[in-house]
Amino acid sequence: MQTDILIIGGGVIGVSSAYYLARAGVAVTLIDKKTVAAGSSWGNAGLLCPNHSEPIPGPGVLGQGLKWLLDVESPLYIKPRIDADLIRWLWRFRGYCNQQALDRAIPRLRDMQRASLDHYRQIIAHEDIACDFEEAGGLLAFRTDEGLAAGIVQAEHMASFGLKLQILDAAAIHALEPTLHPEVQGGVFHQEDAFITPHKFIFGLAEAAKRHGALILDETEVRGFTASGGRITAVRTNRGNFHARQVVLAAGAWSTALARQLGLHLPMQPAKGYSITIPRPQPSPKRYVIFGERNAVATPMGDTLRFAGTLELSGMSAGVNQRRVNAICKAAREYLILPKKKPAGHVWQGLRPVPPDGMPYIGRSRRMSNLIIATGHAMLGLSMGPITGRLVAELAQEQPPSLPLDGCEVDRFG
Repeated sequence: MQTDILIIGGGVIGVSSAYYLARAGVAVTLIDKKTVAAGSSWGNAGLLCPNHSEPIPGPGVLGQGLKWLLDVESPLYIKPRIDADLIRWLWRFRGYCNQQALDRAIPRLRDMQRASLDHYRQIIAHEDIACDFEEAGGLLAFRTDEGLAAGIVQAEHMASFGLKLQILDAAAIHALEPTLHPEVQGGVFHQEDAFITPHKFIFGLAEAAKRHGALILDETEVRGFTASGGRITAVRTNRGNFHARQVVLAAGAWSTALARQLGLHLPMQPAKGYSITIPRPQPSPKRYVIFGERNAVATPMGDTLRFAGTLELSGMSAGVNQRRVNAICKAAREYLILPKKKPAGHVWQGLRPVPPDGMPYIGRSRRMSNLIIATGHAMLGLSMGPITGRLVAELAQEQPPSLPLDGCEVDRFG
């Protein structure tokens, strides 16, 4: 099959890229080995969150992770195993767990998320996508004095980057969100943030992309590449060969293995997260609530309420660790007033692509001149989806990018 642009990956990054390219009149085909939004774009927490513009590595993060190493219910869990890629990744990750690297990354992630939130507003209004979009902000809640004190220090640091937030004592946070557990001591109100039901948005965006001329093919798995003269000449799939002037690799956690077939080094670890979605109880939180000491979150999504969290480095495993699911449910009851009878919920797991420096890969490959890479957004893929799609469309059309991409170079690790 012949196409101008071939996009590999049907998550929010790939679909956003297809949308902006199709709107520009470019012949674009998107393929996914499953279906649109089948991966992390389906069951994530749904946050659009400029206020959370910290990359995963930061001061003390690796040390805390090593303390949690043997605790399968901890927020950050590294499954003990001998894995050369994991060891190399952890060694690189260690190099970014410092204040200088953190402060260098925050403005870039802040600007990308703010731009992306503007794009969400425009797309949802222009394409009339029903996705439970709410700009009610969100809360970071703490049960302990120690947790609250650390949260205030973090909030003041983020405020120094111009982010809009408000520190709340116990009375203020309970007045703003009456469904919080009585033992919540205070927290932070993230005023800039919004939230959606992720799959509803991505399904709606995919339909909009098709209306603008994009071709989207499910159940189309990449089996390999043919390359010559520093260019991809064919993408081999279970549905035949695709020939494209340009190829966009936006396959999330699977991007590393696909890039390796082209001789490209794209270090990432698949970070597994879990969510449990239940019928929305009454009363219910009016905005998202992050459980501060537990690093999990509750997000209202239309007629449902979703609990999500954990970062588990256990390879490309698709299995569900029930103890980690139970830990999220336990945390929800520690921070929210919920019905005594536990409702049946839908359990989901997904893999987020995490580079060692916590920054996404966005740009052209120097090795393959007709390859654009857009992956590695870690926990912020949904939040940065539309702006990344806009940047991909600009790169594909050789237009100046609307945001600087320094720090996102795709060849930065060799």
